[in-house]
Amino acid sequence: MGALRGRAVPALVTVLTIPLAYAGRSCEERAPTPEAMARGLALAARTSEALDATGARVVLIARAGQDLRKYGLRYSHMAYAYRSDSAAPWRVLHALNHCATDSSALYRQGLGDFFLDDPWRYEAAWTVPAPDVQERLLALLADERRATALHHQRYSVVAYPWSAKYQQSNQWAVETLAAAMEPAVDSRERAQAWLRLKGYEPTTLRLGALTRLGARMTAANVAFDDHPDEKRFSDRIETTTVDSVFSWLQRAGMGAAPQVLTLP
Repeated sequence: MGALRGRAVPALVTVLTIPLAYAGRSCEERAPTPEAMARGLALAARTSEALDATGARVVLIARAGQDLRKYGLRYSHMAYAYRSDSAAPWRVLHALNHCATDSSALYRQGLGDFFLDDPWRYEAAWTVPAPDVQERLLALLADERRATALHHQRYSVVAYPWSAKYQQSNQWAVETLAAAMEPAVDSRERAQAWLRLKGYEPTTLRLGALTRLGARMTAANVAFDDHPDEKRFSDRIETTTVDSVFSWLQRAGMGAAPQVLTLP
């Protein structure tokens, strides 16, 4: 089970226990530039206004932290943005990989923190869950025990969606959604079974043997040994992506079409 980090909560930014620029990447000594900080905070402020206009209290929100265009993907990382009432500031709960190591932790942050993480593109996307889904998610997110119950520290950026050996950030989010929707979900295995039952389909990445070997040898946060041999050796790596979750929520009638906000 995970523990929540970064609990102080001013409106857009909270204090974290690790430098923001390091979450999910290497721990190079590189401070964000004033321009990057200004753009990140501007995106957070505009996103907050746009979320206010939805009337929602919980959304699944995404950022473009990495350039994934060669895989046909637009967004890299997903989180829950939520607020206790219409006058409260938006908070973000998500899982973050530590400095490209093989572990992750859960963080509660402000929207500013979420967009200060040196993105590839200054763009936000979100989907508004159906009212009953929001209600169940709010109850879970307010309960620290339930919110952290399905977090698994062992991390791989390409974790297999139907295995509990590793967990990546988007996988934690969608497994936690399963726990919110189905009271009988008390383990990652049951969460995955519920997702299969509801028709979730992960993204299939085409990664050749040399790419897999190079990634596994040079990055601690990449592992392929949880993938079935018949898929791995035919260069089919299935994993949980923002794009696949957004598509599934809309297809299943559990969420609206994604909305997008991009800084010029």
